[in-house]
Amino acid sequence: MASNAGKKLIQIDVSSDTVCPWCFVGKKNLEKAMEQNKDKFDFEVRWHPFFLNPNAPKEGIKKSDYYRMKFGPIQFEHATARMTEIFRGLGMEYDMSGLTGNTMDSHRLITLAGHQGYDKQSALVEELFQSYFCQGKFIGDRQVLLDAARKVGIEGAEELLQDSNKGVDEINGKFQLSGGQPPNAFTRAFETLRPHHSLTRVPTHTRLG
Repeated sequence: MASNAGKKLIQIDVSSDTVCPWCFVGKKNLEKAMEQNKDKFDFEVRWHPFFLNPNAPKEGIKKSDYYRMKFGPIQFEHATARMTEIFRGLGMEYDMSGLTGNTMDSHRLITLAGHQGYDKQSALVEELFQSYFCQGKFIGDRQVLLDAARKVGIEGAEELLQDSNKGVDEINGKFQLSGGQPPNAFTRAFETLRPHHSLTRVPTHTRLG
């Protein structure tokens, strides 16, 4: 599918969890790759839900306690130090304060945003990532979600969050790359795709199809 000025349009479907640090890292690297290739391609990025822990408590649990229990104290310290270094390399500070928990409401809000424009949806995803990973905010807090929605201009957020039954998306794809790949890996993928093809990135691997 061609777009403006005869450039190839690459549609990118991302399955991501709002509490997945590698998803945030992947987003930043993908954005760098898109910026580096904007003269050759147009991009449409669409976000879909993925749950690292579908059974996470809705009321939340202290991040440091949860990950220390999950990985053990030594691996927890090593992982935290590594993510801190990676985030700083991207110009951000990794914040392990606050709570983690169920991400269903954040995914429902992201899905709603997608119906109002994919650029707006990506802006919301950025706000939620920043809130959780850099500001220590709880992604399950309704006010945190509403504040992010208002900041990027999402309509109907309050009504959505009052109805726990509104939905979910699914994605499919073919070729695979690590979601945390550097920008040049995405560039090589862009070059490989035929004009009508799309790219799909998920937390543990990237699919191109």
